[in-house]
Amino acid sequence: MYGAIIGDICGSIYEYEKFKTDNPGEIPLIDSRCFYTDDTVLTCATIDALLKKRNYKKAAYRWANDYPGRGYGKKFVLWCTSLFPRPYNSFGNGSAMRVSGIGWAFETIEETLSEAKRSSEITHNHPEGIKGAEATAAAIFLAREGNNKEIIKKCIEDTFGYNLQRTLKDIRPNYTYDLSCQGTVPEAIIAFLESNDFTGAIQNAISLGGDSDTLACITGGIAEAYYKKIPEELITFANRALCKDMVKLLEKFYLEYDIVTEFF
Repeated sequence: MYGAIIGDICGSIYEYEKFKTDNPGEIPLIDSRCFYTDDTVLTCATIDALLKKRNYKKAAYRWANDYPGRGYGKKFVLWCTSLFPRPYNSFGNGSAMRVSGIGWAFETIEETLSEAKRSSEITHNHPEGIKGAEATAAAIFLAREGNNKEIIKKCIEDTFGYNLQRTLKDIRPNYTYDLSCQGTVPEAIIAFLESNDFTGAIQNAISLGGDSDTLACITGGIAEAYYKKIPEELITFANRALCKDMVKLLEKFYLEYDIVTEFF
C-alpha cells in the first residue's frame, strides 16, 4: 500500500508535463511539489473496506466525498455525487490503481481475483476494467508469495492475455497519455519487471510518460510486494504528504494483515 501511494505521490508532478526519459535512474522522486491524488484516496478507501465489511462501494463513496478535488475522472465525480451511484461500464485504470490492498488481504489467488472483481464492479464493470484490477491484484499476490519475476510474468500473460514481452525501450517512444486499463496495466507491470529495486520500479514507470501517477501507483504496489523494502526517506516523504487519518489507516492495515515491509 505504501508502495502504491508513494508511486502516486512521486508521479503526480510528471503527469501533465508530457515527461519522458530514456534514463529513469535520473528521475528525482522527492519534490516539494508532489501531492497525493485520487489514486491514494481510493487506495485508502479499499483498505478501509477490507478492514471493515468489504463494502467497497460505501467506502469509495465516503472517501471520495471526504477528499474532493483530487483529480477524479468526470464519470467518477458523477458517481460519487449521485444519490444512487451505479457502475458506468468503465475500462479506465481507476479500478487497478485502487486495488493494491486486496493483493495482500487474502490467502488464495482465487479469493484475490474474486475480491478484485468485486472492488472493480462498483464503478468499472467493463470486462477490461475488471481484468485490470484482477491482474494488478494477482501480480501483488504472486509477488508477496515469493514468486520470481518469470513466474509472475507468465501467470499474468497466461491468465489475462497481456503482452509482457515488450521492453520499456520498445514502449517509450510511442507511448501516450492513456487512461485505460489495457493501456496502463501491462506497461506498469513491465516497469516492475525491468526494475532492480523499489526506487527503480517507480522511476521506470514515470519514465514512460503518460498517466504517470497511476502507472507508478500500480507499479509501486507490485514492487513493494516483491522487494519488501522501501527507502525510509520515501516513507517519510509520503507521510508528510498524507493526512493523519490516512497514515493511521495504513498503520492499522499493516498490523491487521501482518505485512512486513522493511524501511531502510
